[in-house]
Amino acid sequence: MTHPALTQLSEEERFFRDSVLDFAKKRVAPRAHAMDEAGAMDKDLIPPLFELGLMGVEVPEEHGGAGASFFNAILAVEALAVVDPSVSVLVDVQNTLVANAFLRWATDDQKSRYLPRLCRDWVGSYALSEAGSGSDAFALAARAEKRGDRYILNGRKLWITNAAESSLFLVFANVDPSKGYKGITAFAVERDFPGFSVGKKENKLGIRASSTCELILEDCEVREDNVVGEVGKGYKIAIETLNEGRIGIGAQMLGLAEGALDQAMRYIGERKQFGQSIASFQGVQFQYARVAMEIEAARLMVYNAARLKDAGQPFLKEAAMAKLFASEVAERAASQCLELFGGVGFTKEYPAEKLYRDAKIGKIYEGTSNMQLSTIAKLLQAEYGIKG
Repeated sequence: MTHPALTQLSEEERFFRDSVLDFAKKRVAPRAHAMDEAGAMDKDLIPPLFELGLMGVEVPEEHGGAGASFFNAILAVEALAVVDPSVSVLVDVQNTLVANAFLRWATDDQKSRYLPRLCRDWVGSYALSEAGSGSDAFALAARAEKRGDRYILNGRKLWITNAAESSLFLVFANVDPSKGYKGITAFAVERDFPGFSVGKKENKLGIRASSTCELILEDCEVREDNVVGEVGKGYKIAIETLNEGRIGIGAQMLGLAEGALDQAMRYIGERKQFGQSIASFQGVQFQYARVAMEIEAARLMVYNAARLKDAGQPFLKEAAMAKLFASEVAERAASQCLELFGGVGFTKEYPAEKLYRDAKIGKIYEGTSNMQLSTIAKLLQAEYGIKG
């Protein structure tokens, strides 16, 4: 049996990727600078994301989705990030964290209530982090107390992506702190539930158009039938969803690096110094050749992790490696490409500085670089039978 090359896309995959890239260049690119300056997503961009089928890529058609593969979702995230990593992460969280968790863990009733909305007009958020629980995610302090046929949630969530736009939040809270992480439970919380509110929006270095907000739970009432998965099994949902989400962040960083190189190559091909294009100087050639090589390596890692996930194979180590490596490549590529622009690269007239700022988050969110290294090391220890 011959296997296609990892980067060889099927006709359907290529058409999908090209259509997303076309949308990004025509509709997102003209707004990217203004959204970055304003620190807010252009509301007019959100309906087309739903119309293009980008907000429910893996959701079966019976629930209003595209019924496509995880790999297709990854292609969409990558293509959008070439133009604007902020729009990319909105689509990424919707697919790899929110829809993903509902597809895997929700009851049939929850699926029929929420998946069609997530595909049609509801943006979703994944709410795990808190002020005191970042990398130590299971130290979360949000509480859920059972009262009759509902739970009363209290606490605060921090760094919640898409929160300004979202109508649905997957919120993690502990029903029994005495059980430690085995009390953590996932809840589907709608924006208009009593006691729920979206708090302060962060003013960020990069991906500024992507909203990142605090969530406030003050005696927030959630019906018992809005518990996602089993009570006390929220930790499992959190971990396994993030394992897949990492591939999405890898794709976002891959697209960012591709966008940075594309912009730089166009510029240095036209910019003349000493009577020739900058691109023809050997010292410069070596710089962009290295960036291209690293991007290709990142692409292979991201695509392989996504293909493994679709094939039902273990992908945990590959996902951690892909996210870690792609975020490092994005930072190096964005930095090098900014330098290739020279002085104009340091101004906001050109997109290089924005991608440079956008790249930094890759090493931080959905598991810092140290957490990815820790995951990879633990898996290697298990492979070699090392007790530690």
